[in-house]
Amino acid sequence: MNRFCVFLLIYLLINSYQTEAQHLFSADKWMEYVEEMASEMEDEERAESLYTELSYLSEHPFDLNRVTVEQLQRLPFLSDDQIRQITSYRTQYGDMVTIYELKNIEALDFPTIELLLPFVYIDGKTVEKWPLTVDNLVHYGNNELQIRYDRCFQQKKGYRTLPDSVLEKYPNRQYLGEPFYHSLRYSYTFDDRLLLGLVAEKDAGEPFANRHHKGYDFYSFHLLLKDLAWLKTLAAGDYKMSFGQGLVASNEFSPSRNALITQVERRTYGFRRHFSTNEKDFFRGVAATARWGDIDFSFFYSYKKLDATLTDHLTVSSIKTDGWHRLMREREKTGIVPMQTIGGNIRYAAADACLGMTVLSYSFGDYRIMPDAKPYNLFYFRGSRNLNMSVDYLLRSRYLKFYGETAIAANKAPATLNALQLSPVSYFSFLLLYRYYDAKYQAYFGNAFSQNTMVQNEQGLYMGLQFTPFAYWKVSTYADFFRFPWLRYGVDAPSTGREYMVQVDYTQMQNASFYLRYKYKQKEKNQTLSGKELSILPYAQHRVRLQMQYSIQATLCKTSVDGILYGEADKQSKGFLVAQTIGWHPAKLPFLADICAAYFRTDDYNTRLSSYEKNILYAYYMPQLYGKGLRCSATLRWDALKNLSFFTKLACTYYTDKDTIGTDLEEIEGNAKTDISFLFRWKF
Repeated sequence: MNRFCVFLLIYLLINSYQTEAQHLFSADKWMEYVEEMASEMEDEERAESLYTELSYLSEHPFDLNRVTVEQLQRLPFLSDDQIRQITSYRTQYGDMVTIYELKNIEALDFPTIELLLPFVYIDGKTVEKWPLTVDNLVHYGNNELQIRYDRCFQQKKGYRTLPDSVLEKYPNRQYLGEPFYHSLRYSYTFDDRLLLGLVAEKDAGEPFANRHHKGYDFYSFHLLLKDLAWLKTLAAGDYKMSFGQGLVASNEFSPSRNALITQVERRTYGFRRHFSTNEKDFFRGVAATARWGDIDFSFFYSYKKLDATLTDHLTVSSIKTDGWHRLMREREKTGIVPMQTIGGNIRYAAADACLGMTVLSYSFGDYRIMPDAKPYNLFYFRGSRNLNMSVDYLLRSRYLKFYGETAIAANKAPATLNALQLSPVSYFSFLLLYRYYDAKYQAYFGNAFSQNTMVQNEQGLYMGLQFTPFAYWKVSTYADFFRFPWLRYGVDAPSTGREYMVQVDYTQMQNASFYLRYKYKQKEKNQTLSGKELSILPYAQHRVRLQMQYSIQATLCKTSVDGILYGEADKQSKGFLVAQTIGWHPAKLPFLADICAAYFRTDDYNTRLSSYEKNILYAYYMPQLYGKGLRCSATLRWDALKNLSFFTKLACTYYTDKDTIGTDLEEIEGNAKTDISFLFRWKF
């Protein structure tokens, strides 16, 4: 009997360690997912918006026994089939008793479950849905306040003291504001039906409390009501919008070329709140969606002022989108051009078919957008107003899915994207996607699958395949062939390109995994050879990444090795990066700590590499490293009380081949850069 008790105790201890380690192992998987997405995005602000959204959802997970299809669709790594099987499993077998019942769902492999675990939980209690009354809003609502502060220890050139005589002659040689970043966020939520929030932010260098400006540089407010009888959504203030495949309008993050190769579809989210410090990807006004049976009727109106550069009184040469107002010349461009947007969407959505139509019109008042004439921008938008219309569609059966969108601009130029996905079994999926964006197509809010930053001047064929040939192994591969029929910036002739990727994942053990990825990309650009300029020549980039992740009790370790080889007509460069992360996440202590170290050695900017490192809550940062040096960071979270948390991060980059860091007013004398960040969060 005593021997039996000893064996039982040992078994329970081992099982508890495995359970804790497995949960720990899954906790940061979604951050790797964002890292992979961001590696393909030239616009870091959209990656920051995705990171903010997933950070919020990880802090406010869904009850698996109550979660809806629309809520699961907010997780971009879940496919439609996986979402359908999750809800069908619950319908067939009743409420889940443990979160590990997810293993019984055929469509969910272990890597997907790892991504999902931080966003779901099991609660056997029946949650009462309180009516929307003033008394209930006061007693059952949730408030959250976040205050963030960042600062660089070294002095940058833009903060150095200059004589008044110099500043009077050259006012843009010094930042107008203080050398720290600061933001404030407040949110109120009443389950998922009422969301109210305020965001205020100043970037480093923007004035906060001096003679140039008092207060924050950027303010954002939102109010979102959902599921009120026939009124599906009502948004006021700042909101995001997404319809179809993004040919007309999408503020959302857009999955594209990554390891989840068959999940490139843009979901129609309709209207959602804007709770990010992103200063450009949102609408400001009112929006509403009414539901009548299977048909949704949506209407939206937005009015906001854009930063711009003027060539004369009413002529705009360029729209400024970086959100920085640190210098006199930047502040002079603030809020010059009014932009008014109005439109609507009608959408029929059934279980296996969807059909939608979107109309969007935007205008700039008396101002005319007239970029400086260059051969590559011949077909860029010029004028004071534009109109986009599109039809999006989806047909789905058990094994096949066809979806797409076809759009047209006011100048009658078309754009279309169409995809066919085949999934005969849970361990095999194939995707074929064709896109044609006319060189004359113009859509200011377009954000679709592409190699370009704009939905314009591109044709391409993408093929993706994902399968599990053996137990514990998964192979993901894609090929993307594309061409640009007209000139592009830095390319003085029509050009072509191609991109390939192969990734092999192995996850036999619950608390250990690894993957190996190879990616090849070839494009064309203007190049000079022996001092003689040629029209265009190809350049190619080879990338290899090996990553191993493993956990032991409360410790999570991740080791990654990255290599890159870049070549063009008459030169070749290379680089590598080795990174190690150690996270200590004890289940019964109010502390979480992560330490990251990365050694990098690259020949030039073309071989720059990035490696995700843990950050404070809601803060996204993935440094681009090039040259020779070492990057180290340490992050700490302390849950001082049940509803009170503190976060801090200290990071340093040390270069062995530089005497100065940065350029222009961001230049630092010396070979080291150290930053510190603080975040205070209070739930009440």
